[in-house]
Amino acid sequence: MKTANVKEAPATGPDVETVEPLGYDFGLNRRSFVQVLGAGLLIAVGPAPALAQRAGGRGGGGSRKISARIHLGRDGGITVLTGKVELGQGARTELTQAAAEELRVPVARIQLVMADTGLVPDDGITAGSRSTPATVPAVRQGAAAARDLLTGLAAQRWNVDRNAVEMRDGQAVHPPTKRALTYADLAGSPDVAQAFDQAIPSDVTLTPVQEWKTLGTSVPRPNRRDLVTGAHHFPSDLTRPGMWRGKVLRPPSYGAKLLSVDLAPAKAMKDVVVVRDDSFVGVAAPTTAQARRALAAVAQTAQWEAVPQPSSQELYDYLTQHARGGVPKNPFAAEVAQAPKALRQTYHVAYAQHAPMETRVALAEWTDGKLTVWTGTQNPFGYHGELTRAFHLANDRVRVIVPDTGGGFGGKHTGEVAVEAARLAQAAGRPVSLKWTREEEFTWAYFRPAAVIIIEASLDAHGALTTWHHVNLNSGPSAIDTPYRAGQARSQFVGSEPPLRQGSYRALAATANNFARECFMDEMAASAGADPLAFRLAHLENPRLRAVLEAAAQRFNWSERVKKKDKDVGVGLACGTEKGSFVAACAEVALDRRENALVVRRVCEVFECGTILNPDNLVSQIQGCLLMGLGPALREEMQFENGRMRNPQFSKYRVPRFADVPELDVHPLNRPDLPSVGAGETPIIAIAPAIANAVFHATGTRVHQMPIPVPAAQPA
Repeated sequence: MKTANVKEAPATGPDVETVEPLGYDFGLNRRSFVQVLGAGLLIAVGPAPALAQRAGGRGGGGSRKISARIHLGRDGGITVLTGKVELGQGARTELTQAAAEELRVPVARIQLVMADTGLVPDDGITAGSRSTPATVPAVRQGAAAARDLLTGLAAQRWNVDRNAVEMRDGQAVHPPTKRALTYADLAGSPDVAQAFDQAIPSDVTLTPVQEWKTLGTSVPRPNRRDLVTGAHHFPSDLTRPGMWRGKVLRPPSYGAKLLSVDLAPAKAMKDVVVVRDDSFVGVAAPTTAQARRALAAVAQTAQWEAVPQPSSQELYDYLTQHARGGVPKNPFAAEVAQAPKALRQTYHVAYAQHAPMETRVALAEWTDGKLTVWTGTQNPFGYHGELTRAFHLANDRVRVIVPDTGGGFGGKHTGEVAVEAARLAQAAGRPVSLKWTREEEFTWAYFRPAAVIIIEASLDAHGALTTWHHVNLNSGPSAIDTPYRAGQARSQFVGSEPPLRQGSYRALAATANNFARECFMDEMAASAGADPLAFRLAHLENPRLRAVLEAAAQRFNWSERVKKKDKDVGVGLACGTEKGSFVAACAEVALDRRENALVVRRVCEVFECGTILNPDNLVSQIQGCLLMGLGPALREEMQFENGRMRNPQFSKYRVPRFADVPELDVHPLNRPDLPSVGAGETPIIAIAPAIANAVFHATGTRVHQMPIPVPAAQPA
């Protein structure tokens, strides 16, 4: 549910990163950036190059020129520019590796500037697992094109065949004569600027996998020292001279309309600025404590008109009743009626919060009519667009800068905090930092959509699937199509009228669709009298999905574990595919009857995403997905009533703790014969159904909802 004063802009991308001294990782300001670049050569590739942006063109004709992706300084320094954001998932490292590989230099020679809309190309939103399959190739293409041209320039200077020139460690080498030119030497050539103003050849040759020296290795994060020592400044840490703190008046419940408010008590306070713009009301003051007192004074006078809202207890009936066009009927109903065996189940998936460590925050500053915002977002150019629209500014009057940020998970796509901060800064006439509280984050940020999922299928006399009908109400179509051979199959997404504000979440609706489908597959296996693994393999034709499933089952020793029947202890498995990658998980759970808790003891997950670019980082991504996936599987669920959140704090909304972490056996499958795809999302989709199926194995009780309830103890 949106407040009356919020206008949403559509997120961009397929699913609706500071120049630092060599060897160090420091922050960046505009002056230091220009000083480092000096009179060097600017080389770029990709949509909306920085120079074109400053000229007022975004995504224009320079998008395929070698003109704003890589800078070679006269001192040999190499700066790579990207519009992608680092939120803890390793994009900074991976893109640095990509440039180092193609430019034939050590990783330490690359300085990566990320997510500054005044300097970098628009690489799109950091979401949808697109950095690996889209931005890594773009950086490689730009670096490879630059390398090729520099090779040609060296050959011309020496008057030798270009095929006799090699690039090694940042210099062109002619082995027969032992001559060498550094990149800095070449950048100073008078004809370089013209050479690099041409378009990237469509057939630019990238380094083949078998020749990789940097990609495919476990390179640590370039700014790891600052991250572990606390020297890195997250968006929440930033300050500006004369900066004040802001607070915004929020409605007492969803949909409430502001009827009246008296700003006089707050305006009477010393060093307080109060602004009202239609239904937007905010304050700014030198300290957070002063801003809180001013906001409290405003809130006491506010009069609101509440509107009826459904509660979380009514959620699934509400979504069903408000399905657009109603719930589709099964087109295979006649076949189902005649089938030897058939089954229909309904699954419920709750609203969940992204729960990033760093809440939404923005620091806004106006200078000579230009707006600069430092913020944490996955969508810097989207924020840029929202700001230009909100304040009716030209593109070149707004700049968004995103330092490495404390988490997003799909939850930081829309720019309301940036717009709010900018409005307060405009009123205060000074920089203003606005940081949402945890309660604001848990109330007014958007959620992972809740879902009602209905699946009906039939079996023939031999236990083979003959029909399959899957309907998702509200949460989305991601991974909705079944990967299993099912005779006649149809999968449908139907929108509803959600009671809460909802949007992107790690893996989108694939978490819900895969949960329901994999739980249902276990139920169908039971109906067929088959082992869950054997039943899946009998219906799986995709060799990549079969490979991860068979590998996980073997590593977990499934065939032996599933035969054991220990009281309140069980094992389960699940698999799935999304965004071109493949995952399978096996889990062992135990029911703690004393604490009435479900304990996940062990998880084995096998994941395949094509060629592995950074093995250690990939393992970290899989582990992170597993731990994040534990939360909604076991406990995470937004509870609300009368338009108010009942659990908007970590004390009531319990994300996984260290005590919840099971024994993890994570195994990435490398496929150097296949292109690399993203790994930040798909590993999350198999953990919840694997746990749910283990609960059935332990207790005989089927699971039809997430989070998974603790089944009652069975009579002795």
